[in-house]
Amino acid sequence: MQTQPSTQSAFGRQPLLRLTGIDTFYGPIQILRKVNIELYGGEMVCLLGGNASGKSTTLKTILGLVRPAKGTIEFLDRRIEHLSTPQRVKMGMSPVPENRRLFPRMTVMENLEMGAYLRNDRAAIKEDMERVFGLFPRLKERLRQLAGTLSGGEQQMLAMGRALMARPKLVLMDEPSMGLAPIFVEKIFEIIKEINQQGTAVFVVEQNANMALSIADRGYVLQTGEIVLADTAENLRNNELMRKAYLGET
Repeated sequence: MQTQPSTQSAFGRQPLLRLTGIDTFYGPIQILRKVNIELYGGEMVCLLGGNASGKSTTLKTILGLVRPAKGTIEFLDRRIEHLSTPQRVKMGMSPVPENRRLFPRMTVMENLEMGAYLRNDRAAIKEDMERVFGLFPRLKERLRQLAGTLSGGEQQMLAMGRALMARPKLVLMDEPSMGLAPIFVEKIFEIIKEINQQGTAVFVVEQNANMALSIADRGYVLQTGEIVLADTAENLRNNELMRKAYLGET
């Protein structure tokens, strides 16, 4: 097992998010084993791995949708294992779920407004709405269109925009490339990079290792519920195991 390099000098002394010794079960079946992950403010980190490796379970554990049997989760220097998902979202986490999970019979505007449901700062909400329109001009053109009638790529944009309307400190993305045409995948990852460059920390769970590592600062690799590699994105791209097992190279 490879230990992660230090990032304190680049991203601050204390992690924004820290998972330590996480064991997670579904009934009697153990999914995660002693998972350790750190993410610093302003950083983009990707979690890679094949099907059934535990990636989505890691994300659900961070969000409180699944409770760990062992280990600790810290966010903003606070233990959060006991907090509900809405409490974690109110602290500054914002998910972009797998398969988008939009409200299909609501309009684009109504879906965006749902992202700001826990807020009451109207002036700042208006600012964030303009930020979303700047990132996703196509959404502004379709404000009155029902979300369920959008294309897959447009729905992914809307899911990301809805997450940003919470003004999060950390965006958690679950398989943002899933089911998208290649041209949309490239566009979505360009926007993810831009969101991060604007100052929002991003944690991306993704099967498309090449694309994720092209924009991330660091990455972790899960295999049957255990972290088997943790390094900078550049080093992971050059790692022989990564090239053979996940990057499609021989």
